[in-house]
Amino acid sequence: MALKRRNTEIKEGILHILTGSKAALSQTDVEEQLNVPADRATIFRTLNRFVEDGIAHRIVSEEGKSYFAVCTGKCASGHHHDAHYHFHCLECRKMECMKDEIQVKLPKGYKLMQANVVLTGICAACR
Repeated sequence: MALKRRNTEIKEGILHILTGSKAALSQTDVEEQLNVPADRATIFRTLNRFVEDGIAHRIVSEEGKSYFAVCTGKCASGHHHDAHYHFHCLECRKMECMKDEIQVKLPKGYKLMQANVVLTGICAACR
């Protein structure tokens, strides 16, 4: 039997920040926007639990930095599905989820469950 996770002010605050953002956010971004007192470890654990619970997905940039975005579409329907592209702007550092799914031709018998594809360049706003 799975235990239901407690709903806390910190958890609600972090979820509100993620759902209100059009871009994926780093832990530092979340810390700067959170209006509830919380230490870095609590924010880190909460973000990771959101990933475990299928509420958010993690994107790892080419620098190794983690960004978090709320799951939408197929991902939000109860099956964690993160097979889409991400774009990381080299100017403003914004990480965005792209709408198109990753199209990969795998050998027979293979099934793509998750991918972490980060495209880097300059976003439309910075051009």
